[in-house]
Order: sequence, then C-alpha cells, then structure tokens
Amino acid sequence: MRRLNLFPLAGILFSVLVLNVAAVDAAAQSGDFEIAQHGQAVGSASFQFAATKDGYDSTSLVKVAMQELDYALSKNEELGAANQLKHVMLSATVNGEAVSVVAAPDSAQFLLNISANGKSSTTRLAPHPGAVFLPDFDAGALETLLALAVTQNNRDLWAILPKGAGSIEPVQLATYPDQEGTLDGKAVTVHHLVATIAGANTELFSGPENQLLQAELPQEGFALVRKGFVLSPAAKPIAPTGDSGAVPAAPAN
Repeated sequence: MRRLNLFPLAGILFSVLVLNVAAVDAAAQSGDFEIAQHGQAVGSASFQFAATKDGYDSTSLVKVAMQELDYALSKNEELGAANQLKHVMLSATVNGEAVSVVAAPDSAQFLLNISANGKSSTTRLAPHPGAVFLPDFDAGALETLLALAVTQNNRDLWAILPKGAGSIEPVQLATYPDQEGTLDGKAVTVHHLVATIAGANTELFSGPENQLLQAELPQEGFALVRKGFVLSPAAKPIAPTGDSGAVPAAPAN
C-alpha cells in the first residue's frame, strides 16, 4: 500500500508540510466507494493498484445512473515507482455517447488524444512529473493524488483534466485540523484535506495510511464515500461552483 505517516492537503491557501514516505507494500491496494448526491446513492466507484517491477498498474471503474446523467467509466494506467504518469487508456459512455482517451508522454510533451461525439482531437500539454490524470468521480485518481503529493512534498502538483480538448491545471494543497471517523466499525483519525484545481475545491478525507476515505466533489452535492467509512461529524456538501458538468466533455473541434 502506498503510505505516508502524516499527510497534509487542504485549504484555499496552502501550507506545505514535509512528509515522510513509509515503505511501499508489494500487495495490491484497492477501494470501493459509493457515489452519492445530497446523501442519496447514485452510483459506485472502485480502484485497484498492483505493484510491478517498475511502479504500479492501476484500474478505475465508475458508474453513475440518475435522471440527468448516465455515466460509465473504465480507466487503466501505468505509473512509475514515484507515481509518475506513464500511460493512460480511458473509455466511457456519457448519456449514450462514447468517449475514449489515450494519454502518454511524447518527447518533451504530454500527448492527449480524445475521441467523443464522433470527433477526435490531439492536445499537447506541458509535461510535469507531479501530474495526475483526473476524470470526474475517479476515486483511484484522487488516491494517486494523495500518494503523488508525498513524493512531490506537496509542490508542483498538476491535474490533467480530460474535458473538451483536455487541459492541465495546477493543484494547490493545504491542511485543516484532523477529524475523527470509523472504518469498518473501528475508530480512525481522519486527515482533512482540500485540493484547489481550476478554482474549484475538492475536500478530501484520508486515513492513517494515506488511503482515500471520502471526497466532497465540486459538482453540486456529490460525494465519494469508501464503503464502511463514516465521518464524524459528517461533511457538508460543497455548494455549486458554476461548473456542474460531471463528465468528460466532447472535444471542442
């Protein structure tokens, strides 16, 4: 399991703490989450990381089914030993429309190929070793962000957003005081974190081993909650930010 001893991340302004990286277990790491809106279950998300000789292979699955959104996502990633992004393949359906993304470093750039609504686009982004590929509702991507922040000492973090033609945005991190919760009925200390990406806040709650426990998303009232986890007191849903889009959009061709 990709761990840290004490993990910081939160706030509109960030304060950087230096963290110690604990040993990485060779065993696979996984998580199962409920997706809720205003406390009502609307879908599920899961991820799994498996150690390789060079780093990690990761998979993420997402399913949201509600009146205004039918969204399914499957993502496969290759990550380096320090959680650097090496290759991504994503396929999704958004309200019946197919979306596919292939992303990988290419020379001195990061190449993003997106196909959606019968159109294709290729976007070349500036490369950053501290970049995470961040689709909506992807618990595995947020888990990677937690691990990547440790290897990057909370500095020079970036999010690759596969919306429209794709973009890369800086991630600002800071911390709030720890909270309490239970995981599978056992009391755990919960680190309260916030990531600010493209002007929107994602509140994150992580456990003692740096595992993602809960995320309050920028989209109105949405949350990811690890199965078996209860935060005390419960977090309040984030208010709308003006960007209620919850899925990768079609390329702007």
